Amino acid sequence: MNQAPIEIAVALLSRRDGRTLVVRKRATTTFIQPGGKVEPGELPVDALCRELEEELGLRVVPADLTFAGRYEGAAVNEPGCTVVAHAFYITVDAPVSAAAEIEELAWIEPAEPGEIVLAPLTRDRFLPLLCSLVPPIRT
Repeated sequence: MNQAPIEIAVALLSRRDGRTLVVRKRATTTFIQPGGKVEPGELPVDALCRELEEELGLRVVPADLTFAGRYEGAAVNEPGCTVVAHAFYITVDAPVSAAAEIEELAWIEPAEPGEIVLAPLTRDRFLPLLCSLVPPIRT
């Protein structure tokens, strides 16, 4: 019997310099987009606002977020499961800090993320999408 996909809401969160934020949860090795599970009866945009405040101390409202699409892929931290990710784009200047289950934050360049271990959805779908939305970093 197939298990129902896990519904999540994620942020394609960028700074004005073009870098994007990825996070690593405690006791994991893979970086993912900030966000989390959508609770029963909750809209994905509301779930993301809640998760960003809980995990990063970042207060946003639905009007701050731009819907970027719905994506499916393997759940990196729950083997054998699939996620349906509702992705929202946002540019922020506010400081963020790791809270709740987040162990580590990394601001990466979408076109050249370096050697960091990324979830397949982040690597294969979200970073290319960000490259098309965000101008390249100028040094």
